[in-house]
Amino acid sequence: MECSRHLSTPAKDSLPPGLNHAYAFAAFNALSFQIVLGGPMVLYAKSLGASATVLGLLTGMMPLLVILQIPAASHVSRVGYRRFVYAGWGIRVAFIFVMALVPLAGGFLDAATRLVLMLALLFGFNFSRGISSAGWLPWIASLVPAAVRGHYLARDAAMVNLACGVSCLLAAFALGREPAAWRFAILFAFSAVMGSVSLSFLKRIPEVAAPEPEGKSAGPVPWLAMFNYRPFKKLLLMAIPWAAAYGGAQAFTVVYLKAAGMTEERILLVTSVFFLGGLSSLWFLGSRLDRLGSKPVLIAAFGVWFAVMTAWALAAGGLLATGLTLVLSLQFLMGLFAAMVGMSNARLLMAVAPQMGRNHFFALFSVAANVAQGIAPIGWGVLIDAIGSRKTVWLGLQWNSFSAFFLAVAVIFGIAVLLARRLEEPEAVSLEALVREVLLQSPQRALVRLWQKE
Repeated sequence: MECSRHLSTPAKDSLPPGLNHAYAFAAFNALSFQIVLGGPMVLYAKSLGASATVLGLLTGMMPLLVILQIPAASHVSRVGYRRFVYAGWGIRVAFIFVMALVPLAGGFLDAATRLVLMLALLFGFNFSRGISSAGWLPWIASLVPAAVRGHYLARDAAMVNLACGVSCLLAAFALGREPAAWRFAILFAFSAVMGSVSLSFLKRIPEVAAPEPEGKSAGPVPWLAMFNYRPFKKLLLMAIPWAAAYGGAQAFTVVYLKAAGMTEERILLVTSVFFLGGLSSLWFLGSRLDRLGSKPVLIAAFGVWFAVMTAWALAAGGLLATGLTLVLSLQFLMGLFAAMVGMSNARLLMAVAPQMGRNHFFALFSVAANVAQGIAPIGWGVLIDAIGSRKTVWLGLQWNSFSAFFLAVAVIFGIAVLLARRLEEPEAVSLEALVREVLLQSPQRALVRLWQKE
């Protein structure tokens, strides 16, 4: 297993030359995808009369189609990382330009037809993304040295969350309180333009020689043996419940806020705090992830997610007032600890995946986790629609479609905590050491530096 716990904070120049283009690509890509895969698209589908089940399908389509990484992984080495990813990203940007025309078709297409058309375009968008994403993680794992991967992932997450937050704010002001169709069209066009800009930076990311493709005589890929590789298996079994829970949490939080009476503008402004939380992960972890390890971060993050989902359930059940302070606090924590889970998972995967067959290990992990993340929102949507308007009071809590949903998600996060404790990362620090580092030692060091400046 690759190890970097005893390294000091990485110097800025320890990252490969040209990696700034990867950060720029991540930022402009996030400005684009947050609109067509996030709250704005959910709100547009809701304005066309989409049910919770349809919204679950819309949300789950992207992770579900990551399954295409399995057949695509065998072709990455032959094509090359940059060319493979660039082709797929270019195709998906073309789909966004067509999406921008759908809201303008209201004069001759009814709402149901526009919804079906948008779902079809999203399928094409996510189909191309699913194939091309097979080359991204192996490319980054080959480009970024093991000793500074946590440092890179923290900065990358910060760039993505900053851009997503800006995208949400722009969407809020663009849509207003009662958005007309042309406002959605402008927003989707902005997404397409930002996607086009991101391609210019993607093309400048340094290429890395991909491993030689295996010959036909090598036989079929031993997927079962790869799954049974113990460190990888434990990570994957933990990632599946996380993906299933997270797959519905963000999308149906938006739906809940809409059902609670919030306007589109207010919902998107509130959602932007989610990404402010994600941006804050750079301060909470930053380069410390390489020293502390992924395991304690994952245990702590899942514990907080359990508490956050329980709070949403209590709010939906009437025990907590769904006030602005509560909603903003929960959104901030969700964004912060979602970013922590994402970078910790990616870093640990890069560490446990053997060099031989790495493309296929990455593909297997991405597909399993994303299929869970894709199926889950559909199931959550069916659950919400099945309960419908039925309500009952038990133990002082009003049990309705949303309180039941949030409590079910909280239980799955509790399971993720138990599975995270079984991860194999021998040189990771303990959970107690993580708490001391983040909550005690780091603030103390910051105060000392401030004192010395005065």
